[in-house]
Amino acid sequence: MRYWRADDRPLEAMHARFERHAYHRHSHEGYSFGVTDAGAQAFNCRGGSHTSAAGMVMAFNPDDPHDGRPADESGFTYRIVHIGAGLVADVLGDMAARPTGLPLFADPVARDPVLATALRRLHSALGGGMPQGESLVREELLVAVVAAMVQRGATRPVTVAAPVGEQVIAQRVRAMLDDAFAGQVTADDVAAAAGASRFVAYRSFRRVHGMAPSDYQRQLRLRAARRMLSRGHRIADVATAVGFADQSHLTRWFVRYYGVTPGVFR
Repeated sequence: MRYWRADDRPLEAMHARFERHAYHRHSHEGYSFGVTDAGAQAFNCRGGSHTSAAGMVMAFNPDDPHDGRPADESGFTYRIVHIGAGLVADVLGDMAARPTGLPLFADPVARDPVLATALRRLHSALGGGMPQGESLVREELLVAVVAAMVQRGATRPVTVAAPVGEQVIAQRVRAMLDDAFAGQVTADDVAAAAGASRFVAYRSFRRVHGMAPSDYQRQLRLRAARRMLSRGHRIADVATAVGFADQSHLTRWFVRYYGVTPGVFR
């Protein structure tokens, strides 16, 4: 695999081949646009099972829970670009005709050669060692990809909202986890924050956010770890700071969520 990250903006790119690796259910803070180069990747997203075969495009919204695994024993090769929601908003703000609010994508996978070509060009510009003097080309390709994705694949809304009562409960639990993600949180803590039973708290949170409270807490830890790693902190120190038992514990989950070790990411 190869991984690239911008120093000055929420923009990342990865190119990888997996034969056995399976992503744990997770989501990203920004948008993720990918294209499968070879083989096929199977994944669950938005209540359905999907497969991205060679040439197909994947689009994940911010905080869009999904997993991923090879569709068969031959594995798959793919490239993906992660773009922060704020960066997408900046790009759309410069376009004459833009949708109201941030775009959302109802279909997580599509067969669209135009989008696939645009994504490959941007990915190559980001991770392929393009000379620094070609930064203008990168910017133009980024704008082209965002514009193409919005014009060809975006729609609103994506999902039907959960009942108000469940949204309130999920919001309470999320606020508690956001504040205490690095500490030890029990089922009683979740129930207390929700003002409801453990079962109701779990059901409401999962329905609203698409994952269990424990998965959400782990994801918060991993996102904090990414931020610390990008600033150059030692992996062992990061593991302790964000709530993992040790460096190996952090590494195991980091790979399951992002497909790359903390050391490679750092």
